[in-house]
Amino acid sequence: MLVLFGSPSCPYTAQLREDLEWRGEDFVEHDVDADAQALAHMLSLTRGDRTIPVLSDGERIVQVGYEGRGCYANGG
Repeated sequence: MLVLFGSPSCPYTAQLREDLEWRGEDFVEHDVDADAQALAHMLSLTRGDRTIPVLSDGERIVQVGYEGRGCYANGG
């Protein structure tokens, strides 16, 4: 299952979510601005990069940003 790290304040999170839903992908979403544990996990995967959205397969990064665009995670 895929893991989407993003934020409601970032429009690219919504675009990536819609794309995943359209493709029928199974995923769970975490708001890194509201969930400090999710932010910490994302930062460990990305080696400190705060660009969101981030898509992970649980162990490694599959995608950062959406179509080359992203936002900066504020962190809760």
